[in-house]
Amino acid sequence: MTSPLNWLSQIISVVTFGILTVPQRKGSAAASVFGTAGVVGVLVGVLSIAQGFRAVMKNTGDPSVAMVMRSGADSEMMSVFTGNETRTVADFPGVARGANGPLASAELFVVINLPKRSTGTDANVPLRGVDPAAFQVHSAVKMIDGRQFEAGRNEIIVGVGALNEFAGLDLGSKLQVGRNEWTVVGLFTANGGIAESEIWTDATVLQGAYQRGNSFQSVFVRLASPGAFQEFKDALTTDPRLNVKVVRQNEYYSEQSTMLYNLITGLGSLIAALMAVGAVFGALNTMYTAVASRTREIATLRALGFRSGPVVISVLIESLILSLLGGAIGAALAYFAFDGFRTSTLNWQSFSQVTFAFNVTPQLLVQGAVYAAAIGLLGGLFPAIRAARLPIAAALREL
Repeated sequence: MTSPLNWLSQIISVVTFGILTVPQRKGSAAASVFGTAGVVGVLVGVLSIAQGFRAVMKNTGDPSVAMVMRSGADSEMMSVFTGNETRTVADFPGVARGANGPLASAELFVVINLPKRSTGTDANVPLRGVDPAAFQVHSAVKMIDGRQFEAGRNEIIVGVGALNEFAGLDLGSKLQVGRNEWTVVGLFTANGGIAESEIWTDATVLQGAYQRGNSFQSVFVRLASPGAFQEFKDALTTDPRLNVKVVRQNEYYSEQSTMLYNLITGLGSLIAALMAVGAVFGALNTMYTAVASRTREIATLRALGFRSGPVVISVLIESLILSLLGGAIGAALAYFAFDGFRTSTLNWQSFSQVTFAFNVTPQLLVQGAVYAAAIGLLGGLFPAIRAARLPIAAALREL
């Protein structure tokens, strides 16, 4: 009976021998490596789109901010409030208060067309009208250049995401939207959140420009504490004067990201799975070639007392090493090509563009490695079994 130590030494010997003979099969080995690299590169690259979009939505969330919309509305675009209703919302218990009153911002959301810097094609860009308290409610918003807009004037401030993606939004630029000309007076960040994709202005001015009367679409409220949400929600939803739904800001944007995230993830996984089939066949070809070229060597080892188990494991390890090498190459290419690459996509809930950066996370790199390992093990399994079943006498006759 072979001892565990001897069994292990047999595996190491056969694996070492197999690796040293790879240069003799460099063509098929390279096909296996780069086939796996392509699969992992596509998988990680596509899924980094979904991760980047989700990161923008996640960075927007603040559990201390509640969002109030008309009951039954799935998004701001489907909601409407009168000015009196928004003031009523701001007076409910649970709302934080500042020096100038409740920290509540009644907001109006419209979509305008602007050309993309990269292609020149028009895209929908969100233009948001906010109340003066908005900068205390949305505490992540920070001015980085210029100044805040002045109430009652045709002035706008621009998120850095919108600035980088769309033309005509540089500081000091004049922007013709509808019947009005607007001046860009400031640039802001929002901790990587969705507000960086938006343009902000005074809600009252925006109402007049779009003939919205005294109407709004949502009310954002900073709560006295995250724990005050339920009290605030119960008070609003049970008041007969109002017909509203209340959600936390982070939950609202997390839900908005779900559909696009699932779509991109599903398509990316499907494409990678189809490519993986080809990569598995490439690995099969490589390992069958390896076994065929080493028939005499394997038979000689078997005749010298090497067990079939170490032979099987050695072929699987060789296939796994080649696939992991390809996976590392693919993951590195995806990281350097895509991580941080900025673009925009359509948010189907608001029908406007959201700017974001591809995000190649450590979890995606691990997922790519697992994918590469699976390809290697599947591609090496049948050749390994064939190597273990080689008739020793028949193979030795080839010497």
